[in-house]
Amino acid sequence: MQIITTTDALAAICAEAATEPYVTLDTEFLRERTYYSKLCLVQMALPGKGNERAWLIDPLADGISLDPLMELMRNPDVVKVFHAARQDLEIFYIDGGVIPQPLFDTQIASMVCGFGEQAGYETLVRKIAKSSLDKTSRFTDWSHRPLSEAQQRYALADVTHLRVIYEYLKNEIERNGRAHWVAEELEVLTSPETYITRPDEAWKRIKTRGNGGRFMAAVKELARFREDYAQSRNVPRSRVYKDDALLELASTKPENQEALNRSRLLLREARRGDIAEGILAAIRAAQAMKPEDIPKLTDEGDQLQVNPALAELLRVMLKARAESSGVAQKLIASTSELDAIAAGKRDLPGLKGWRGELFGADALRLCQGELALAAKGRHVITVELPRS
Repeated sequence: MQIITTTDALAAICAEAATEPYVTLDTEFLRERTYYSKLCLVQMALPGKGNERAWLIDPLADGISLDPLMELMRNPDVVKVFHAARQDLEIFYIDGGVIPQPLFDTQIASMVCGFGEQAGYETLVRKIAKSSLDKTSRFTDWSHRPLSEAQQRYALADVTHLRVIYEYLKNEIERNGRAHWVAEELEVLTSPETYITRPDEAWKRIKTRGNGGRFMAAVKELARFREDYAQSRNVPRSRVYKDDALLELASTKPENQEALNRSRLLLREARRGDIAEGILAAIRAAQAMKPEDIPKLTDEGDQLQVNPALAELLRVMLKARAESSGVAQKLIASTSELDAIAAGKRDLPGLKGWRGELFGADALRLCQGELALAAKGRHVITVELPRS
């Protein structure tokens, strides 16, 4: 197997790749000690068999530039094939300012081809490529050099089997006429907004039961400061302070160093210096926040007037459609969405796009009394009701 360690060698294989209909790709990275992922390895394979025309690209090699690879990612004539691409795409966007397109994600494709919800790569290798994976190198340190033979074999397997999986799923999608389903699912992955984390919105990721005004103001300001600090210094959020400490600070609202030192959950390093100053400034900002700027947790789900009988009918219909189409139920609509539909909500993902075609349109007709459910042998079918 060949490891690419120079820009010229990388340019050569990328030029070869530019003449092919697709390339398969994967990345290995570390994120335990940084905010942003540290790219340690890129695997790439062109159409072929076994390890032929497959390479390991070393972004840590002295003097190498990934510009040829980034240019290939922009090439509109070559499909870029990944499995579970989100973290890979985030790296390409953050490091190179590019989102690989056109894109094919085999995890998404497998979900609309009857392989269940979020099918793992190992499952697809076994079921489609009729092979197995050696996962012993999965959690190794990919920044360490030289890479072991086991690491290299593991890394290459992530793109060589992917060729067989891609070609199978591509044919299945074309045969079933579901290409537009996959395209809809890829819209989130190919949007730059997916990979931009804004400090002012960081509070939305904090799980809290409290909803008091000044408490939520403190949560917002503490989360904003932590996100900004972590991004600017490229350290994990948890190295600044963890969520439980954030919630404690939002509750106690320390106004000075003495009060801050009484925190039970705050790390020692966060009780002094820039972090301590940032915490106290965040509390002051929260106290001064205008009422209209204080974030509010929505409890809309608790307020829905759900018709329980109708919700159960929708569950039966969803299960029947999932079984007949080979698509995972949770991919079509969640349980909370079904409750929302039964409560009269209509601006929901399960009622739009390919989900609307498969389930949503008839779900609305069921709610409106235009369809009924009936048993036919072992299957549940829909029955048109006469208009009154």
